[in-house]
Amino acid sequence: MRRAHAWAAVFAALLASGCVIEERPDRAAASGEDDDEPRKEIITPEGVTRLPVFSSGVRSGDFIFLSGAIGALPGVSPPTLVEGGIRAEARQAMDNLGAVLEAAGAGWEDVVKCTVFLADMADYAAFNEVYQEYFPSDPPARSALAAAGLAFDAKVEVECIAAAPEG
Repeated sequence: MRRAHAWAAVFAALLASGCVIEERPDRAAASGEDDDEPRKEIITPEGVTRLPVFSSGVRSGDFIFLSGAIGALPGVSPPTLVEGGIRAEARQAMDNLGAVLEAAGAGWEDVVKCTVFLADMADYAAFNEVYQEYFPSDPPARSALAAAGLAFDAKVEVECIAAAPEG
């Protein structure tokens, strides 16, 4: 019950500040009209290694959600990390994300948020050197944290959210 009161307070504050909450036109189904558009589209680029328990990317509405990518070599099963340490893994992880973006018809300029998981925060600066190659200006919002035990003993995992291009 507390949570409901908290949300009511948030909406009241938004309305009091002049914000308007409108029904989105692409949500016709919610208003009872027929809608043939799926609520989500699974994005599966060729050659990107993934596990069967998640999708590489999902487009929903105006956003593309990219699952966490590690520095796994494309098309190799079971997933095998690229050799060369944090910089090589970071570059491969970003390239793997780039393949998903491309399959979704998007690019790095469409990325609005990234979350970076590092096995060791001592790799933060080295990761940033690689990351800046993909976002040389106007980088997306980002969080970075240390995580004990990334999949396949990876040194880094990166997930992103992108704005879906129109069309």
